[in-house]
Amino acid sequence: MTDNFATTPFGGGRFGIADFQRRQRVDSRRAALKKGGNDTGKAEKWQLIRALSEARAAYGLSDRTLAVLEALLSFHQERELDGSQPIIVFPSNAELSLRSRGMADATLRRHLAALVEAGLILRRDSPNGKRYCRRDGQGDVETAFGFDLSPLALAAAEIHAVAEQVRAQSRLCQKLRGEITIHLRDTGRVIEAALAEGRSGKWENHMLELAPLGRRISRQAPCEVLKQRLDELVKLRARVETDYLNSLDEKEMSANDANSERHYQNSKTDHQFETSSEQELKRDAEPIVLETERLDSDKAVPINPEESRHAPETKGMTIPLPYLLSVCPMLASYARDGISSWTDVLTTAALVRSMLGISPDAWRQAREAMGDIAAAVTVAAILERADAIRSPGGYLRALTERAEAGRFSLKPMLQALEQ
Repeated sequence: MTDNFATTPFGGGRFGIADFQRRQRVDSRRAALKKGGNDTGKAEKWQLIRALSEARAAYGLSDRTLAVLEALLSFHQERELDGSQPIIVFPSNAELSLRSRGMADATLRRHLAALVEAGLILRRDSPNGKRYCRRDGQGDVETAFGFDLSPLALAAAEIHAVAEQVRAQSRLCQKLRGEITIHLRDTGRVIEAALAEGRSGKWENHMLELAPLGRRISRQAPCEVLKQRLDELVKLRARVETDYLNSLDEKEMSANDANSERHYQNSKTDHQFETSSEQELKRDAEPIVLETERLDSDKAVPINPEESRHAPETKGMTIPLPYLLSVCPMLASYARDGISSWTDVLTTAALVRSMLGISPDAWRQAREAMGDIAAAVTVAAILERADAIRSPGGYLRALTERAEAGRFSLKPMLQALEQ
């Protein structure tokens, strides 16, 4: 009969509405089990302790409170907890203290109270406040007084769900921290390079902006704080890289560094990972290449000199800028203020080619063979299919060889991206 009533604590322990509410939650969960459903009210106790350890912050539990709960579970002989009936354990204070690594009685009482307040256990106090059981003539437990572990089993589904949310949040925070580190490193390197090269720009101001963003973030910082830091870094990096690109003159934009002429004596000796045969080229990005070979360059649209937003390409065709942005939308995401002219296309492509791992030498050869705008359009197309191209640098070199042989056309390559 007493299983259906809230049990008041023995001695000077306080009793309130929370005790009724905890008892009511247990009763409603047991009633839901009788109606059927996916929740069976059973759980493997050690897996449940592991999940609760991950979700302990959501329940306001400390690691020592979990140690007490683990000690209580050790007094239940079965590995599986069945919440459909009360699960009473009745350890003495001395034995419970030993299994809690010698925890003091006062500390034990504090952590037991925390478990009760979290709704994970219930008290079943005897008339004299001691924990014990009465057995029948066959030796089976007839009545027991101590701690009821069934609320823990009934909350298993909720605990596992909260633990999964905590794991997902942890993975997201780890990812954000990695991105923050990369943006900090790359932004600092660009500023250092600009200062070392004597570039014109507000580099000191950029360093002052970067300094507070490089401060250590607490290990317990929530994802919202990390997201805010990442957003500020991304904006700063965009400004820094734009200022660096704006500081380059036309000669540097063409990657023809007069101080490094020795790099161009043999254009393929130091790019062993970029070279690619015709067969490898088809395997890396088959959709683009096959479409390029399939269409005849005689179908090229003539250049219209009056259309200032059109750019010429290698086979005498015209490429409308809106058309390029529609088939290569990823290019615009790398531009600070969007793309409104072919100058923006060229500037953004120069930035993207370094991100793709295309060397300055490969970029220079492509511009010489195709022309500046055609090379930039080609890089935009490569960016769009970057996940299918193992070596963007080798792919660009192969297309450059086609352009030098008069067998390359932009239009079919862009048309293949429409699919």
